[in-house]
Amino acid sequence: MRFDHVEYDVDDHVGIITLDRPEAANAQSEKVLVELDEAWRLAESDREVKVIVLRSTGRHFSAGHDMSGTQPTSADTEIPLPDSMYDWETRYYFHFAKRWRDVPKPSIAAVQGKCIAAGLMLCWPCDLIVAAEDAEFSDPVLFMGICGVEYHAHTWEFGPRKAKEILFTGDSITAGEARQLGMVNQVVPPAELLPATLRLARRIARVDGFALRMAKRAVNRSLDAQGFSAALEASFDMHHLGHNRALVITGDKPALVNLAAMKERKAE
Repeated sequence: MRFDHVEYDVDDHVGIITLDRPEAANAQSEKVLVELDEAWRLAESDREVKVIVLRSTGRHFSAGHDMSGTQPTSADTEIPLPDSMYDWETRYYFHFAKRWRDVPKPSIAAVQGKCIAAGLMLCWPCDLIVAAEDAEFSDPVLFMGICGVEYHAHTWEFGPRKAKEILFTGDSITAGEARQLGMVNQVVPPAELLPATLRLARRIARVDGFALRMAKRAVNRSLDAQGFSAALEASFDMHHLGHNRALVITGDKPALVNLAAMKERKAE
């Protein structure tokens, strides 16, 4: 099944979700996120699918949220009020990412090129990550006056000190560094990214589906018992404290505080 920016296919018990917006470096508009969520729902409900693969086309996995200002938006987002933005981001950013994390079937993200800010919100909900050697991961949104992307899993993915370093500096880490930190499972040559990901997915698909579901649930519940979900909720509220402060400073869209510094940082 194909939408405008997303494709969904099934191959040998593997549901493959493909983000196909390479001309925009796979940036995420509201439409893209809705289509991705629908594809996740298709894969979750499809009895033939035992493992889900999330991938994207083009040079880069995802440049994050679409900040062009040209994408369709909900009526509420035209009004820069804290409650409107909080409700909109809760639905399209936070709840989507949490729901994808909790899909009971194992999932694998295949990441190439740049994975910036909200790009992390696509791969982090997946159970495993296979990265191409050219993959780079970053979250430079402190330059926008916020504490990190809405799905704030940095501490869990990087460890506390590395999470602080990445957030404080806006620097990126390589695929190799991400593997050393435990965030990435495999690093492969770019040409091998999809084949290697599908080999891993098909290997997992040979395991009993119920056992896979319970193993995933056991690990996720262990993380939740340590405070993972509660920490995400608290960080999301801090994220919006930053948005509200930005709104006071700029009198405009809450996301635009210190945007010039962020663009300057990207140009370095």
